[in-house]
Amino acid sequence: MFDKSNRYMTRGVEADIPLELQLFMWSNIDKLKEQGEILDYLQVFELTEKRANDIFYQNIEHRQEVPEYKKTYKLLSKETVNAKVFVIDDGDNHSTMMIASEY
Repeated sequence: MFDKSNRYMTRGVEADIPLELQLFMWSNIDKLKEQGEILDYLQVFELTEKRANDIFYQNIEHRQEVPEYKKTYKLLSKETVNAKVFVIDDGDNHSTMMIASEY
């Protein structure tokens, strides 16, 4: 699952999600795979803009259902967004990143 060679994204991701955040999400999946973690076919990333002391940052919650996994990251980012992103593996070594509303 989540082979590095066959990765795709929808037009919504290309248009609305900054490249640095796309790469961060793929990297998180890769790290879990390298650590030998079992990955669900559906990876969920909840992106929210947060503010602390007049500094805006990107909050990213990465989760999956089976086995249960949840981790939150806080990044200083040039551009912040509010979106739910799905990364789905079809079981044939094709992974697609899409905004939840495109599902």
